[in-house]
Order: sequence, then structure tokens, then C-alpha cells
Amino acid sequence: MVTCKLCGNVHRAGFVSTRFAGTDGVSLETAKWAEVLEKEGFDSYYFAGEIDRAPEKSYLVEEAHFLHPEIKDIHQNCFGVRQRSRSITQKIYRIKRYLKDHLYRFIETFDIDLLIPENALTIPINIPLGMAITELISETGIPTIAHHHDFFWERQTFQTNAVWEYLNMAFPPNLPAIKHVVINSSADNQLSYRTGISSHMIPNVMDFDNPPPCARAIMGCGANPAGHRPSSPVIEDDYASDVRQALGIRDDELFVLQPTRVVKRKGIEHAIELVKRLGKKAKLVISHASGDEGYDYERRVRQYSQIMGVDTLFVSEIINHRRGTTPDGRKVYTLFDIYPHADLVTYPSNFEGFGNAFLEAIFFSKPIVVNSYSIYTFDIKPKGFSVIEFDGYVSEEAVEQTRRVLEDGDYRRQMVIHNYETARRFYSYTVLEKKLRNLLADCIQCAVKSGPDPF
Repeated sequence: MVTCKLCGNVHRAGFVSTRFAGTDGVSLETAKWAEVLEKEGFDSYYFAGEIDRAPEKSYLVEEAHFLHPEIKDIHQNCFGVRQRSRSITQKIYRIKRYLKDHLYRFIETFDIDLLIPENALTIPINIPLGMAITELISETGIPTIAHHHDFFWERQTFQTNAVWEYLNMAFPPNLPAIKHVVINSSADNQLSYRTGISSHMIPNVMDFDNPPPCARAIMGCGANPAGHRPSSPVIEDDYASDVRQALGIRDDELFVLQPTRVVKRKGIEHAIELVKRLGKKAKLVISHASGDEGYDYERRVRQYSQIMGVDTLFVSEIINHRRGTTPDGRKVYTLFDIYPHADLVTYPSNFEGFGNAFLEAIFFSKPIVVNSYSIYTFDIKPKGFSVIEFDGYVSEEAVEQTRRVLEDGDYRRQMVIHNYETARRFYSYTVLEKKLRNLLADCIQCAVKSGPDPF
């Protein structure tokens, strides 16, 4: 039996979101939190509309997913308009009651004593779920850590709406049982300014105390320092040894990785332009699909690639969070299988809540090209990272620096080693453990003061 390091009792954390599956930022960070919580003596359980965690620790309710037909109908009739119908209001309240009933059962079934909503009280892609969580916390006083990744006021698509009263109520709610966690300083400032809520800032992290084989090889002087790319990337096992062949990348071509979804704010046109201006044989590989934001931008990226004469590969069908095979028999790789083979990572986003791909590139000791999005400028850059930067457009300086990184092995090696050590200091699991430990101590103290079990 696992017991809490802080108080010696058995504790169970209940993560709640629309989905815990795949490689989106919320799902990935939740897994990291669960890993650290386990070290602190907490068991973790999951409530969502899609879950790829252990079935015995999962509570699946389809209406919690943002892609559920009724939730999509609510969304379409509440955003981009200024007035909603009475029937939509009735649907919101009906599903809210249904979800709240299941949340109570989730807590009772797994004996949850710490609730952790993951972005479910932040982005209103499932309004009934946010309202249900808020009412449950208000009714029970259950200690809660609300983990906020990006707020609705940061997205233009949510600005015109017919649900301001719900947004003010639940996205996020201001309740005494909730400790709020944000992932960047801008969110910290805006949350306080807009709502009066104080928060704790805990950035996204990776396990930099345990480098992958490709990073260990470079830091241990085991990588080939010369040439425009390693002659044979150091990988975890033989499964991913054929990644370049599977992607159709020849030995004399650069492998430029764009490890993001195909959505407008990712600024993929900049990556295409950069590859074109390098004047080298290269393929640009985009790892993720368009997802839930439509396919207009993907069409734009495909057309722009043709115009610029850049060989751009859309390979989401063979990259997933787990290895396997496609319906037609091809191997499926994880994103972490792909990274070791890349020569360069492009991250030209216009906006990010934090930037998981930035940390991933550093983790795998890859040089990275970054558009100076605001969170990078305010929170990440001051830590002292050495990356290829541009600000809003691909400058000649950025192109020349990229060429140097690709052609000068010693320069590249010094850059990635410096970045890894910097990330180890500021964005490791050790940082998360320290910050979470203090937060958990506050929550446990709150639980002691709250009196008898509300369930």
C-alpha cells in the first residue's frame, strides 16, 4: 500500500479532463504529474471521455469528451454567437447534472481525496463538465489542484460567445478549496488581474535527470561531431532503427522535424520557408494531424509547400503514443522514436501555452529553431538557452545560423549540451517534485481543517 510521505496516510488523486489519451500537452503533462505524485505516495485515477490509462484506474464517461455530439452541438451554438436558445441552456444543465452524478461516483468508487482538473476549468470546450466540476467542489469542499494550461481569453475563438455567465462561474472558479496552478508567468498575471485569483506557477517538465541514449552519447562525446548529421543516431532499441527508411528520407537528405499538430498558430509556413532558403536536400516531417481545428490550414500548408518546392511529409498515421501497426500493416512509431533521427527541429509557433516540443527537442539533444512567441520570450529565453531564433519572420541571420549548426559539428554539440544542462536545472522532474510537494502540504492541511468526510 502506498502512503503519503508528508503525513503517512493513504491518498488517492483523481485527475479529471475531457481526455487522457494520445500526445496532446495535457495528457503528457498529466502522466508526468502522476509519476511524480506516485513518488510522493499518491495513487492516481482518471475521469474523462477518452482514456488510455489502466482500465482499473479509469472512469470513462463519453459525455466528458469535447467531441461528443451533444457537446459539439453546445459548443457550436454558444461560440461565435451572442445569444443561445433555451433548448441549449436546458441541454447544458441536463448534461451538467449527468456528469456531476458520475463525478460523485468516480470519487466514491476510488475513494478520491484530492481532485486535479486538467484544463477542464480553463478552456470551455466542454461547458457542462466545467460547471459540474465547479459545483462538486463547492458542494463537497474536496481539496483540489486545478492545473491550467491555457485560458479561454487567450483564444480568439472564445471571445464572441453566449455563455459569459458560465465562463465567469467555472473557467476558472474562485473557490476556497482550489489551489490554482498555471504554467507560465503571463497566465499567472492575467488570472490575478481578471479574476483576483492567486496561483502557483509550475512549468512543464521532462525527466532531464535521466537522458535518453542519444543525449547520453553526445554528452559523453560518443556522437559523431562532424558533418551535417550523425552517421548513425543512437537509439533506445532496434524497433526504431528504420525510421528514416519508413519516412522515405535518403542518406543524403536532412531530416527536419516539425513535432506539432497542423494548426494555424504553429506557423508551419516559417518552417517551409526556412527549409527552402537553406538550399540543401531536405524533407520537412510534420508529426501530428490537424486534429479538432479543421483541415483548412493543412490545405494551406500543403499548397505552400508545393509553391516553395519543399518536400513536406504528413506522417501522423504512423506516429502515435504507442507502437503498433496501421490497418495496412505499416509500423507505428512513437514521437520519441522519431526524435533521435532528426537533424533539426523547427518550432515556429506564434503562440504556445508553454511549449512541450521545445523541451522535447532539448531532451533529445537536437538543435531547434524558434519563433520568439511570448511565453518563450518572457519565461524560457531568460534561462539562457542557446537556440536559433527569429521574430515573426525568417531572417537571413536565422538561415545562416541554421546552416552553421548543421555544418559545424563542434558548434552544434556545444549548443545542445549547454541546452540540456540548462533544462536540467529549470525544467526537470526535480523541479516539479519540489513545487508539488509544497502544494500537496497545503492541500493536506486544508483537508485536515475541513472536518468530516463530505462523502
